[in-house]
Amino acid sequence: MGPRTPLLILFLLAWLAPLQGQQHHLVEYMERRLAALEERLAQCQDQSSRHAAELRDFKNKMLPLLEVAEKEREALRTEADTISGRVDRLEREVDYLETQNPALPCVEVDEKVTGGPGTKGKGRRNEKYDMITDCGYTISQVRSMKILKRFGGPAGLWTKDPLGPAEKIYVLDGTQNDTAFVFPRLRDFTLAMAARKASRVRVPFPWVGTGQLVYGGFLYYARRPPGGPGGGGELQNTLQLIKFHLANRTVVDSSVFPAEGLIPPYGLTADTYIDLAADEEGLWAVYATQEDDRHLCLAKLDPQTLDTEQQWDTPCPRENAEAAFVICGTLYVVYNTRPASRARIQCSFDASGTLTPERAALPYFPRRYGAHASLRYNPRERQLYAWDDGYQIVYKLEMRKKEEEV
Repeated sequence: MGPRTPLLILFLLAWLAPLQGQQHHLVEYMERRLAALEERLAQCQDQSSRHAAELRDFKNKMLPLLEVAEKEREALRTEADTISGRVDRLEREVDYLETQNPALPCVEVDEKVTGGPGTKGKGRRNEKYDMITDCGYTISQVRSMKILKRFGGPAGLWTKDPLGPAEKIYVLDGTQNDTAFVFPRLRDFTLAMAARKASRVRVPFPWVGTGQLVYGGFLYYARRPPGGPGGGGELQNTLQLIKFHLANRTVVDSSVFPAEGLIPPYGLTADTYIDLAADEEGLWAVYATQEDDRHLCLAKLDPQTLDTEQQWDTPCPRENAEAAFVICGTLYVVYNTRPASRARIQCSFDASGTLTPERAALPYFPRRYGAHASLRYNPRERQLYAWDDGYQIVYKLEMRKKEEEV
């Protein structure tokens, strides 16, 4: 080794001494950090053990309470089922009693009907209607109800054309609208996204109420002309009937309805002023006027020209009426309460005079969601298409001859 070797060793020792000091401090720092982490882990473990013990205690306390709650729920469910069965049985008993002891028919003597001092003598008013078909049926009972779906708002109309394609469905939502939905078949209407399957038909003037009717490829509806009901002017409380061709989408005829002072015919359906109906005999209109604001009026219309062929003052009250329909020339008025309850046919008027009030059945409708905004009779199917608080319902009817006893 040369004379410079000791100097090199001394230099290396002097250079390594600070490094050893730094390593020592780093080791101490890491030891302190590990000790802190171990302390925190121990605290977390203690807390986890304490929480687990608390959860076990809570579970042990809640299990008996849950068992009691489950028993009470089962008891309430059993009680509710029992009450529901009693209510159903009571309704059946009430229906039976009503059948055995029917309510008195709503017949009132009025000067307009009997030809007293109030008669104006406008020809073919309150004259006996001459049937043009051999239809002689009346309602015996509402046999069944089927709820299809919920579509649109609380008021509207859905129907089929009794003279058109048997499968096509027409839906008119709302009491003041100008767009109708047309579905090619009932199955398309019942789909979840039904509106995508429908074609839209827009009419030139918005309809009023839920009294529209599809008949023979045409949409018949009432519109409010300028100055019509609620608008003031010379046409105050008058409405215009529109005949709209659904295929060509054009207005083919229109006529001002020949009745002054129109008011809503149904006490529970304030937006409808003229309710159009179709049966085996053709086209009808249900309405009311200020001249007799207590009872409904019935008119037979010519579907070709919209002319009024005959008119009748019926004994059926407006109060608590919600809808009506016509079968074989007989008007059936459905009544309800506010708030809505079980609807019932409480008044009928046969324009031909064949069916007397004493022979008419007064059936109840099954329980539903609310009140009927519209009812449309299909003479081809002998079914009613109802709009009930946004739900579309089909009622199947059981018929009997008008001459048969109830």
